[in-house]
Amino acid sequence: MSATTAAARTAATLLTLALLAGCASQPTVTAPPRAAQAPQQAPQPQAAQPQPEAAPVQAEAAPAPATVPADETVRVALLLPLSGKAASLGEAMQQAAQMALFDTADSHFQLLIRDTKSTPEGSVAAAQDALAAGATLLIGPVYGVDAKAVTPAAGTVPVLSFSNDATVADTHAPAGGTWVLGFQPQDQVARVVSYAASRGLTRLALLAPVGSNGDMVEQAMRDAAAKAGADVTRAARYQPTQKDVSDTIKRLSNFEQRHAQMAAARETAAAAKEGGKDGKPAAAVEDLSFQAILIAEGGQRLKEVAPLLPFFDIDPGPVRFLGTGQWDEPGIGREPALVGGWYASAAPDARQGFEKRFNDVYGQRPPRLATLAYDATALAAVLAKGHKAYVRENLTDPNGFAGIDGVFRLLPTGQVERGLSVLEVTKTGVTVVDPAPTSFTPAAAPAPSPNTGS
Repeated sequence: MSATTAAARTAATLLTLALLAGCASQPTVTAPPRAAQAPQQAPQPQAAQPQPEAAPVQAEAAPAPATVPADETVRVALLLPLSGKAASLGEAMQQAAQMALFDTADSHFQLLIRDTKSTPEGSVAAAQDALAAGATLLIGPVYGVDAKAVTPAAGTVPVLSFSNDATVADTHAPAGGTWVLGFQPQDQVARVVSYAASRGLTRLALLAPVGSNGDMVEQAMRDAAAKAGADVTRAARYQPTQKDVSDTIKRLSNFEQRHAQMAAARETAAAAKEGGKDGKPAAAVEDLSFQAILIAEGGQRLKEVAPLLPFFDIDPGPVRFLGTGQWDEPGIGREPALVGGWYASAAPDARQGFEKRFNDVYGQRPPRLATLAYDATALAAVLAKGHKAYVRENLTDPNGFAGIDGVFRLLPTGQVERGLSVLEVTKTGVTVVDPAPTSFTPAAAPAPSPNTGS
């Protein structure tokens, strides 16, 4: 067995999840070469039963509200920036989509790749060209400003954008609509806050930049804390362009007052010793008002901010550091202050298999957004293989789908809900401390769409 075949089978095994109980059999279709398991219908909340390696099939819990003839060609457009400032990202996402195409599609599925030219105008032109060619689903664009431009042009054709801007979501029209597939900080915050509270960390603090993303994180944190019986006792915000956030962290830890108390305690102890008394100092030093702190940063900025916390007495031993998916990058454990920290992200195992396979095929490590292109393309191919039309009822199946980034489902609000793991940073990488769910509980009533995005 070749290394590539072994990697494909490994990826297939990692991505296999049980289908709905009583799933109807589907027509057998010969898949293209290099077949592997791809996003498929996620199971209902029950014990999962492994399936043999085979092309994924759409589960049938009820009669489909809309179908397409088995012999009809299904055309789906992939809108990516293949030229302009984001061309390298677009090329990698196209490569990931092509992997999904080989892994999941049959001969009746066509992927129409169109260049958005990294601009809103180019995105609209790409969408219009794809629609004229018969596309019944638009996957992309990548950025929120481009997705907002495409939505009116799409009309009744659904749009699965890669943006993480919550304001892009638009499902108010009778048909069609735009969904946001990007990784949402709200879900990540809610997951890690809920887990921290379950471990007894109920007094929380926030350190975040000023701006819409920071606002979103703060609101999500307060909502999640209230739901979990926790409390956000301190919140400190700073300007994104602020080079030195020392003063912000100093105020957050009440550093000067606490050090004044410690100095007073030492003086009291020294005076008592000189007077021949043997007792504890009368002055008390207040404890920090929080047990855990959420740092809403990533990349180089996170590595600059994190070491300042211990310097101002917010130590990673007594205080648990929390983060979002922005922490999900190689080498995070090289920053000592972050070791032991928790953050929420997609389950890493399947993605590692995908990344290895991508590297084997294309000779480079894929960008983080590549899995979105793979999962979205595979979702479209799975629905097409099941002869399901791209209508809202099919796209928002409450049982969701299982993909490289774990289980996910499109909500009637235009958002995406993901099953996330809680990971702990170690010196050599990360370890899963709370696994991601493999199925969803019944969907709750739709909530109003958030008013801010990133």
